[in-house]
This record gives sequence, C-alpha cells and structure tokens, in this order.
Amino acid sequence: MVTLSVVVPVHAVERYLIQCLDSIRAGLTAAENASVEVIAIDDASPDRSGTMLDSYAATHGDLTVVHLPQNVGLGLARNAGLAEATGDYVWFVDSDDWLPAGSVSAVLSALTERPDVLLVDHLRAHEDGRMEVDASSYLLAGPATTERMLGVQHTAWNRIVSRDFLRRNDLRFGPGWYEDVPFSHPVVLAADRLAALDRVCYHYRIGRAGAITSTRSDRHFEAFEQYDNLHQWMGTREVDPALKIKLFSLMISHLLVVVGNEGRMHPSRRRPFFRRLAELYRRHRPAGYAPPSGSKGLKHRLVAIDSYALYALLRFGYRVSSGTERPPLVPAEVPHSTPRPQPASIL
Repeated sequence: MVTLSVVVPVHAVERYLIQCLDSIRAGLTAAENASVEVIAIDDASPDRSGTMLDSYAATHGDLTVVHLPQNVGLGLARNAGLAEATGDYVWFVDSDDWLPAGSVSAVLSALTERPDVLLVDHLRAHEDGRMEVDASSYLLAGPATTERMLGVQHTAWNRIVSRDFLRRNDLRFGPGWYEDVPFSHPVVLAADRLAALDRVCYHYRIGRAGAITSTRSDRHFEAFEQYDNLHQWMGTREVDPALKIKLFSLMISHLLVVVGNEGRMHPSRRRPFFRRLAELYRRHRPAGYAPPSGSKGLKHRLVAIDSYALYALLRFGYRVSSGTERPPLVPAEVPHSTPRPQPASIL
C-alpha cells in the first residue's frame, strides 16, 4: 500500500535534479520506503534532465518516469503526475528544490492522523547558501484553523493533500504562471481536516536563474487571470465573508510584491500592471473590507484610487531609505551606506 506519492515536475534543472531526487528517500526505513512512490514528469526538458531521470530510475529502481511529448508548464505537468499517483496522499515537490533529512518520515508520521491537507514549514535557500525563515512560518506553530492556514505561503509544495479529497472537490492545476493561486487557497478552504507540521520539511531555492520569480516577463500579468479563477471557484462555494476579506487582502499584498519586484517587472511595465491591479481591486473587493494599517495599508489605498504616481513616489522613497536605490542628483563620489537586508516577503 502506498501512503505518499511524491510528484516531481522536471524542466531544465539538470544542475539540481539529483540533489532533489536523493533528498526524497534519504533516511527512510524499509517500511517507510515501501510506502512512498516517486513520480517524475519530464516536461519536454531541453537539457539532459530527461536522460538523467531514465538513468536514475535504471540505477535505483524506485522512480517512475513519464516523458511528456511537449512542454505544458508546471501546473499541467503536476496534473500528469497526479494522474499516475496511487498513494493516499500526494506531495508536489519542485525539481530545483530539495527536502532536508527526515522530512518524508515526519510527513508520514503526521499523515497517520488522516488530515485532508497537511501544511509544512520551509526555509528560503539563497544561491549564496543563506537560509532564511519565511515571513509566514510562524503561523504553522499555532492551531491549524482555516483563517490561520490561509496566511501560510500559498504554494503547492508546502501542502500534502489527500488524493481522495482532490478527487471529491475536483481540484487540479490550471495552465500558466502563478498556477498555485487557484489551487493552494481552495485546498485550504475546502478542507474539513487541516493539519500543520511545525517542522522545516522543504528547502525552497531563491534566485535561481531561469526561475519564474527571477524572470522579467509579461507573463507575470497572468497572475490576474489566476486570481479571477480563484474568485470564480469561490463563487461556487459558501465561503465565510471574513475569509473572503482575508484572501482579498492577501491577494492585493501579493500583487504589490510582484509589481515592485525588480527581478520580475520591467520598469516600463510597472504602470500597466498597477492599473490592472486597481481594476482587480474594484472587481473583487468584498463587502466590509478595510485596508490594513501602516505602510501596507497605504499601498492598498493607493491601489484603490488607482494612483500609480503616488505609489511610485512611495516605492522610490522606501528604496532610497533602505539603500537599494540611489537618490537623484547625488555626486558619484559621495559614499553610500551599506544596503540594509530586505525582509523576506510572501511571493
């Protein structure tokens, strides 16, 4: 009997692939190993990743490999792995990330309580070797309420989900970037039994060249359609108004991170993205919503009135004060203070 199916979508990650695969079964007992299956989906990878998967499967004998004839993207590749899965639960692990020792054993132990969804903690692993606690990690130390778990970083890889639960609720990934949005929130909202494992079970690689979060592209605009899909799904369910308000606030904060991120948004595209954000705000603002306090709330208010000029001024002032942007008209020979580290933010 398979308890856990680990689905690993693979595309152009030959540098990181073996570390990822080795980390999944590391330290498992014979009984634990027998209860875990690993399914790798070669999403028409242009590098040696597909060949490496076949070689790994031939050598280890405990890896199922599926080669897709054409590239379909992360979400649909995960669906392809889900279709092959036979375990009671499924864990989507990205192939450029890895699991710290003992993670799968800890997850298997937590799954004996039979939750619909188990959320786990992670560290943000920078390319220079630094490990950083995520801003939302503290939420996993408290009760696993729906309201609390909605605030945890909204990704597929930090939640292990019952396959039967996914089938009953017809939950799958859609195409496009930000495919986690209309999946990660609904699995929390629809769950009757939520559980949280306050243990670091995942290392999320930050700043990798070629990663979506490090790529300037107009495809970041696809986030708007994904949030529309989320609201369309919520329209088919009875969702607590307080949870709708929380999700709305999280959505606006998330998209403000995207528009302000130098690695994702070309300066020339920042204004049209902000305008689309203001349209999304007006389209989905729930009754009873009030902006949060502090600087975050100020940015929410600027979105509400579609004031990109004031937002840009506020952003520039913050970047100057934090040392990440040079003020205008400062002679080049004037030394600048060492940039202060940026706080981790939810992607």
